[in-house]
Amino acid sequence: MLQGPYSSLERDRPLVRIPFTHFAVGTVMLPFVGLLVCLSVALFYHYDEATYTHCEVRNYLPSISSTIGRVPERYIWRGFIGLHSAPRYLVAAAYFSLYRKLFRGRLLDLLQGALTLLLSLVENTGLLVLTYVGSTETYDIHKYGFVAFIGSSLLHMLSTVRLWYVIQRHSLDSGEVTSYRWKLRLFLFNISCCGAAAYFFRRHNKFCEHGVYTLFALFEYLVVFSNMAFHMTAFWDFKSREVMIATPPEDKRF
Repeated sequence: MLQGPYSSLERDRPLVRIPFTHFAVGTVMLPFVGLLVCLSVALFYHYDEATYTHCEVRNYLPSISSTIGRVPERYIWRGFIGLHSAPRYLVAAAYFSLYRKLFRGRLLDLLQGALTLLLSLVENTGLLVLTYVGSTETYDIHKYGFVAFIGSSLLHMLSTVRLWYVIQRHSLDSGEVTSYRWKLRLFLFNISCCGAAAYFFRRHNKFCEHGVYTLFALFEYLVVFSNMAFHMTAFWDFKSREVMIATPPEDKRF
């Protein structure tokens, strides 16, 4: 056997082992913390600019685009999203692997699992596009990224809720039942907040009333936070699994 740091049997053992629950929750916490940091900086240092609208009426809360659109908030947000994006792709792949296991031999459910994976990839990619291409830089690309993110986010949640409805119907695991119930509640809450945000945004642009844009911004934040909470339900879905980094085993030892 060769002598040296790579000759030990330790080489084939895991280098890093993380409970998947911690990994998934930590991934979601990155944009959550990033948005709170950006909001705090915007309110303390750029309050007048961040809360300004073309109507020039009283407003008390900046929209998300205004919160992350200035320096240094823009770079803080991009940094957190950059760190969060690669693990999000891994979590999407992990969900599809789980669906393949649970729906083995059930073609329609398996195809929906593949569709859910595609929607998750589009959602994450749309978030990256609207984050790294600002509305003041290339508006059309930013707009398409936003539309892709919102549309795929809602469809992804709807498809996921349906899959977990099927899963919990045939499960004796209380965690899977809890996960389904929270997914359903958060999806309904999210879509309600989307409707409220759209209503107040249109009302603000039409009537220019005091405080209406603040209500739009509030529901916009609730849309984002409920989306994050929806992804946080991975805590129940992967409670017995781990993320592992290891060196590949050697075929031969001398």
